Order: sequence, then structure tokens, then C-alpha cells
Amino acid sequence: MPVYINLPQASLGTAMVAVGALAARDIAGHFALPRWAVRAVTLGVGGWLACSLDLGLPPEIMNSSHTPAAVWSRAVALLWVGISAGIAIWLRCRSAAGEFDPSRRRLMQSAGAVAVSAPLAATGYGMYIAQRAPRLTEIDVAVAGLHPDLHGLRMVQISDIHLSPFFSRTDLVRAVDLANETKAQIALVTGDLISSAADPLDECLAELRRLRADAPTLGCLGNHEVYARAENYCAAKGRAAGIDFLRTEARQLRFGRGVLNIAGVDYQRKGLPYLPGAEKLVRPGMTNVLLSHNPDVLPVAARQGYDVMLSGHTHGGQVTVEILHQSISPARFYTPFVRGLYRVGNTAGFVTSGLGTVGAPVRISAEPEIALIRLVNA
Repeated sequence: MPVYINLPQASLGTAMVAVGALAARDIAGHFALPRWAVRAVTLGVGGWLACSLDLGLPPEIMNSSHTPAAVWSRAVALLWVGISAGIAIWLRCRSAAGEFDPSRRRLMQSAGAVAVSAPLAATGYGMYIAQRAPRLTEIDVAVAGLHPDLHGLRMVQISDIHLSPFFSRTDLVRAVDLANETKAQIALVTGDLISSAADPLDECLAELRRLRADAPTLGCLGNHEVYARAENYCAAKGRAAGIDFLRTEARQLRFGRGVLNIAGVDYQRKGLPYLPGAEKLVRPGMTNVLLSHNPDVLPVAARQGYDVMLSGHTHGGQVTVEILHQSISPARFYTPFVRGLYRVGNTAGFVTSGLGTVGAPVRISAEPEIALIRLVNA
């Protein structure tokens, strides 16, 4: 089976391993720890991160790295990198403080204390946010030429559930209940129901079956269905549960005299042509909506003539930090469309932060959400 390497994510994983190695070297030097032991720990943790992060490895490797024990050990490894980096910065600040006068020394020592405590505080806060009930995000999407009978149409979107050790069935029950409270006319699921083949896909589909809307539930598949080799299974079982996962397919929904054409595609791999065949699903004279798990295909969807595209995949960045009024998150390594509403030409693209997490059960500045999208006349 071919191996597809996601270079941006691979680069990010390599950078994290390098940061952990440099931090471990500083810590070992300061506390006079045996270098062989530090190297062993660094190689072990770093190697595990490199092999288990989602770098497009074959499913056999990906699935073995998503057992509950592996999932939690990877989370600990990721936290090790952050905390080690904080301690290393603290040690350097303490060392530099000796070169300054007393007042500046206190400032440097305070900065070091912040550096070592920040990863711990952020992790605790991020875990708290990740476990909170999802919020409801409501957004109006203006569409040129929208039929009057489609004005105000409500679509509720669930994405990136990742039913796994980090996101339980009880959590999903709360999310589905919230989605049903919106009384939307259309319910949509935009991929990543699970993280791996080790996760309970049937349980996820059983809960999604409870989604209530005027029209049948529609959806598309994500990259983790690819990793789990569950695309065909998910589509078949979903159909039996009343969820129609669209795989380069389209469905027309009529509301009054207005017709909404909803198309869906499987996860679009980087390095391959985006949205092949999707241009044939666009219907003239209708409002065309595309469901694509990954949002970086938005410019192509705009060229093909879609009015609206709904996506997930990024988790809103999952861990996002504001520096000098700029949002910095891992998601920006592979797409400029991280969270919220974007426009490319006449096409509106909405990216939800979704529900679950990968890597570690942590969210910072990217709260879990259910999205309620209203179509309005431009």
C-alpha cells in the first residue's frame, strides 16, 4: 500500500522532537544527569512521537499507535516536550540573570518562573476546555442569488468527533442533544468520526442516528476514516443508520420552490489534484453546497462554482496562541483556513472547530462546538 507523507505535519513533528532533545540536553547539563540516560529517554520519547503522529503512515502502523495505552502515552510524550522546553527556558533565564544587576536579575528569574509554569498551566486549562460541553456557534452565510424559499435555511454541522479515549460516547450524546435543540432543517456530519480502527465506530454511528432534521442526515468522510480503512464500512453502516455519506456524490433537497444541491467528497490528500470530478456535481440554477473534510480545497471549490463549502479537520487549531495580534497554531502549517468564515470570490467557506482532539486532550483558544449555519440572501 502506498505511503503518503504529509510534509507539513512531518516537519512539525520533527521540530517538536528537536525542541524536546535540546531541552533535555540543557536539563541534563544543569542537574548533572547521566548523558546516556537522557539520550535514551529523548530517543525513546522522540522516536515514539515521530512514529505515532499522523504523518500519513500506512494504516497498519497508524492503527497500532491508536490503542488506548498508545494514545495516552503519546499525550504524555507531547506534554513532556512542552514542559521540558519550559524548564530549559527557566534554566537559561536563571543563568542569564547572574550577568545582570539585582533588579534585572529579579526580572529574568520571574520570566523563567513564567516559562516553566506556563506549559503546566496551559495544559491544565486546555484539558478543562477540551472536556467542556460544546458551545453552539451560529453564523449567517450570505449567498448571491439564493432562492427566497431558502432564505433563513438552517443547517447544523457536527465534525471531528474522534470518538476515542479522549472523547466518550457520553460526550457525543451531549453534542447530538445540542444539535437537535437547534431544530435545523438539515443535519450534516463532516468527517473524522473516530481516530483509528481501534475506536468504536458503530457506537458513534448509533449516536449520530439520533440526529433530527427535516431532511435526511448527510455527510462526508475524513482522513481518520482513511487511516482506519473504514471508508466503505462507514458509508455502508451510515446508510443503514440513515446517514448518507456522500463520496463524490450529490443530493438535491427541496424547500418550497427552492432547491439546495449538497455534494460531498472524501478526504482530499495533499500532493494530489483537489476535487477531481466534483465540478460535475455542480447544478446550475441551484444553490450548491460542498461538504469537504479538509478546508484547504476552498479555492478549487470556488473555481468549480460552489456557493458554500463546509469543513472541519483543523479543530480550530486545537492549540492556538495569540502573539502580536497574530493567531499561531499547528493547523497553519497546512492551511490558511483554520476556523470561521472565509470568502474566495463568490464562495463562502466555513470551518468548524469540531468536537474532539488528537495528540492530547487539550484545546486552547479553540473550544469544541456545534455549528448552526443559516443561509441568507446576499
